[in-house]
Amino acid sequence: MAAPHSEHTDDWWRSAVIYQVYPRSFADGDGDGTGDLAGIRSRLPYLVELGVNALWFTPWYVSPLVDGGYDVADYRAIDPAFGTLAEAEKLIAEARESGLRAIVDIVPNHVSDQHVWFRAALDAGPGSPERELFHFRPGRGENGELPPNDWPSQFSGRTWTRVPDGEWYLHLFAPEQPDLNWAHPTVRQEHEQILRFWFERGVAGVRIDSAALLAKDPELADFVEGVDPHPYIDQDELHDIYRSWRAIADEYQGIYVGEVWLPDSERFARYLRPDELHTAFNFNFLACPWQPDRLRRTIDNTLAEHAPVGAPATWVLCNHDVTRTVTRYGREDTGFDFAEKAFGTPTDLDLGTRRARAAALLTLALPGAVYVYQGEELGLPEADVPLDRIQDPMHFRSGGTDPGRDGCRVPLPWVADAPHSGFGSRGEPWLPQPEDWPSYAADRQSTDRASMLTLYREALRLRRTVPGFGDESLTWLPSTPGVIAFGRGRSLTCVVNLAAEPAELPAHTDVLLASGPLDDRGRLPQDTAVWLLA
Repeated sequence: MAAPHSEHTDDWWRSAVIYQVYPRSFADGDGDGTGDLAGIRSRLPYLVELGVNALWFTPWYVSPLVDGGYDVADYRAIDPAFGTLAEAEKLIAEARESGLRAIVDIVPNHVSDQHVWFRAALDAGPGSPERELFHFRPGRGENGELPPNDWPSQFSGRTWTRVPDGEWYLHLFAPEQPDLNWAHPTVRQEHEQILRFWFERGVAGVRIDSAALLAKDPELADFVEGVDPHPYIDQDELHDIYRSWRAIADEYQGIYVGEVWLPDSERFARYLRPDELHTAFNFNFLACPWQPDRLRRTIDNTLAEHAPVGAPATWVLCNHDVTRTVTRYGREDTGFDFAEKAFGTPTDLDLGTRRARAAALLTLALPGAVYVYQGEELGLPEADVPLDRIQDPMHFRSGGTDPGRDGCRVPLPWVADAPHSGFGSRGEPWLPQPEDWPSYAADRQSTDRASMLTLYREALRLRRTVPGFGDESLTWLPSTPGVIAFGRGRSLTCVVNLAAEPAELPAHTDVLLASGPLDDRGRLPQDTAVWLLA
């Protein structure tokens, strides 16, 4: 059975719904406690029935897994914990036959410290060609005992590590993730070959991790808050890199999705010019609190910043790095900020679930593409991972104050009455599942008309079949304070009520779908969304 979407159109990505698969936690096919490619293949029918258009696989390459696979040791081989390259090729082909395109993840800013290049650089010593592929520098201070500069880390802690011969190497993330020198032609050539390697294996696109960090100030000047240009974020040289990449994608009719965290909308839009990246993640919407004025402003700003370059917006509520939507929306502060993450933050899961259901309809009604992180369609909350089971380096590099990202990466529940909720048949999952995980299992939700899974399936079915969705324009409609209302196409209306009082619905001929029941007077309760036909 093929997923129902427009077949092989060049612009499919402009309005696609793309499902993010974190392989380690999706499904365990061999029973060893770690998700794998066999597990994903076994669940392709579920993804087809869900109604998404494409699958984005986070890194599945050979890796020590210090940072969840974002420390890549070999891009041309699959980590044995997940399977083999032949299995990956089979998964890509079977997904395509089912109507699901595949998007792979690459991490061009850095590699693993186990990568053959870095091992060679350590062995070769100062001044060697091998070290020119990275950022090795002598230290400052009388005996080189101080780091070459004061750049802040993307994780907490230092960005430089000293090696036994006295030199230091740069790592914007963990020490096990040395940054590559993108001013070196060999680095560029290697990544262009990696892109071709995966496009030739049938992937439809590539997601680019930390896409604004690759190029560095050649002088490695100290960081000064508020002074532009930033020494390692959004360097102008990046655009030449992505123009060369776009030419490769065009050969294969492939697409790119950039992870671009930038506050400047004009600078952000430069990455989406017609000869660069196709789309980029919209983190402003992801981080936006559940407040009507803030949501509307974020939607307006997002559409405005994409319009000059003709690129579609992308919308996402959650991913493998952030607190799950149900938990976040049940808190007093419903926004997201890495710096504010803390243990023990109170949350009202009933409230969060109600808001997450409404947010799903809001997001799926907006113009552009939508990303759904695995488990969001099940309404999974953030899991409290025991301290002795936490694996995320963000936790350890913060000195233990940051709970890390493992809570949104706990293996999925598939079968309520099976061991480990059906994630795998034998081995204990690599991260422990909460005791209430069976209540969220996919098999139980499949037969529950009021479940989050049923809501997502119906919303995705309507998005495919009702005119007005996709990449068409949005028109704001008059509404009372606390209510968001907009039209899509000629007859579709989305209304979301964030006010305390029930909201009257605009004139309509049919209620297509609501995130919760209307009241006995046909009004929309607080934290509820509805799709209407005019």
